[in-house]
Amino acid sequence: MTERYSEDQAIAAVATLTRTQLIAFVEAEIIVPLHTEDGIVFRQVDLVRMELLCELTENFSLNDDALSIIISLIDQLHNTRGQLECLLQAIKEEPADIRERLGQALLNIQNTPKDKP
Repeated sequence: MTERYSEDQAIAAVATLTRTQLIAFVEAEIIVPLHTEDGIVFRQVDLVRMELLCELTENFSLNDDALSIIISLIDQLHNTRGQLECLLQAIKEEPADIRERLGQALLNIQNTPKDKP
């Protein structure tokens, strides 16, 4: 079962997080809590994101707009990685001759000079 954290529990779990920051993160939709019968709750992944956001805020003095962009880029990178893992799994399930042709095709693409815009 996925653990869920109330606002107070989230603030207690993330040492550098303040209530003001948490409210700002939620209002900026950088953190999107779950809405339940008992109110809003946060997942473990939200707490990890809060820790990262606090570090970025403290170390680089980033505002909510910059934090939103960074989190969006991290999410895109995470999704792309998941898609690549699926693709690699599908390739692994193919016969050896097909895997070899795909490998060669990838090498050819990598070694082909790119047109400059």
